[in-house]
Amino acid sequence: MSDAAGNPAPFVHPLALVEGEIGAGTRVWAFAHVMRGACVGRDCNIGEHAFIETGARIGDGVTVKNGALIWEGVTIGDGAFIGPGVVFTNDRAPRSARLAGVARSRERWLVPTVVEDGASIGGGAVIVAGVRIGAYALVGAGAVVTRDVPPYALVRGNPARRAGWVCRCGEKLAVCSGRATCAACSATYIITEEGVQPCP
Repeated sequence: MSDAAGNPAPFVHPLALVEGEIGAGTRVWAFAHVMRGACVGRDCNIGEHAFIETGARIGDGVTVKNGALIWEGVTIGDGAFIGPGVVFTNDRAPRSARLAGVARSRERWLVPTVVEDGASIGGGAVIVAGVRIGAYALVGAGAVVTRDVPPYALVRGNPARRAGWVCRCGEKLAVCSGRATCAACSATYIITEEGVQPCP
């Protein structure tokens, strides 16, 4: 089924709750909730029990697996992969809004977080508010990300630390004399102190 412009219609499972905006071709599965004011792009897949809060922004072609929690202030770029049970945060010093005698404006507590195009976050990872995960980076399962992740970096552990570099296709790169060639797809890279640059 498609709309008047020929774009594939989004699919929303009868047991999902979609109050926000979802793009053409996006699929939202049972018990997922996309709140009013959230924006999900085209051709995404939103797994069961995923929660996307008001103010979250998700690009095109993103995979959000089951049970992921994406809060206000989180922006996810095109083609990113968010594994099962991934938890984002948006407040570095949280307090209940119902705590007597404590008044905090949204501007004071909301800390933006960015996942750039093509990055992947493994299952059960926790992303602390305010970090930027670079393009095509790979966050290992269960990692706790407390600082920015450079593009193409592989990080793992708690707190997450760099454990190498990965190709655009996701394979770990073997670096030799400042260069790397992916064994899976033959893409080549230059590795410097500033990070990874794909060769033309």
